Amino acid sequence: MALKNYQYNKILREYDMKQLKNKHDLDIRTEEVYNAIPELKEIDDAVVTCAVQSAKLMLMGDDKPLPALKKVTEEASEKRTALLVKHGYPADYLQPAYHCPDCKDTGYIGTEKCHCFKQAIVDIVYSQSNIKTAITRENFEVFSYDFYSEDYVDPSTRLSPRDNIKKVVEVSWDFIHKFDEEYNNLLLYGNTGVGKTFLANCIARELLDRAHTVIYLTAFQLFDILEKNKFGKGEDNYESQNQFEYILDCDLLIIDDLGTELNNSFVNVQLYLCINERFLRRKATIISTNLSLDNINTIYSERVFSRIASNYSLLKIVGDDIRLKKLF
Repeated sequence: MALKNYQYNKILREYDMKQLKNKHDLDIRTEEVYNAIPELKEIDDAVVTCAVQSAKLMLMGDDKPLPALKKVTEEASEKRTALLVKHGYPADYLQPAYHCPDCKDTGYIGTEKCHCFKQAIVDIVYSQSNIKTAITRENFEVFSYDFYSEDYVDPSTRLSPRDNIKKVVEVSWDFIHKFDEEYNNLLLYGNTGVGKTFLANCIARELLDRAHTVIYLTAFQLFDILEKNKFGKGEDNYESQNQFEYILDCDLLIIDDLGTELNNSFVNVQLYLCINERFLRRKATIISTNLSLDNINTIYSERVFSRIASNYSLLKIVGDDIRLKKLF
């Protein structure tokens, strides 16, 4: 996805800040440990002295010091670890702590952009601050079954709302755990306020933590981008074309509140194009909607319904409006 210079530079500055903070934090930990364990500083100084002496000899064409330097370094590493553990520190206390251990907070693995860099692009181009904020408060760590009744059996699921949501959450975790091995999509449907968006955010949090690119869009936002991509001109068209390609190619696309958009033939065509192209690319999609399956079949084209019915796990969530419950 193409970025404007200021956007690209903003991401690079954030990586620079992460690297500076990593070094600052490591320097503080190192000073702390040196004060607590003077012997450890002596070991590190001895390694540095050996390295300098070896470098001088190698510059003169003598590579014989290399094995000796390797041995000194290995022995020093073992002694350092033993000393840290003996004094109650974690074995890796003097190792850099990276936000992304895969690229070591550089944004690149070799010459390829790291998954964290790709997600940074997604976040900045789609202004995804809302989802970033949402997943801090809507995740499986705070998910509660207490909002779902076990006092009655819903006729459509033949389960109580609580037993049903437990089943839905189990399928959601299976979707997460098998994300890299098995291709699947989810349709979360049910009445307003039963927790569809909350659950989608829970899944998004887990997959973001597992280094996958995730785009969250309401149906209105999605079709606005698709319309600009189709009919836009100039700057708007350039932006929407970039957004459109990533919509098709991100690891997970979440389309929230399908059915709240103004429906017409354009929406039907574009929705099919989007979910079908992602299906062909084997890219996962989660759709949440207040519509019933019959409503989806009636409102959207037969091709759209067929693609969803045959390639999505259909998860109905039943129960009372949780937002109303929280008011009392």
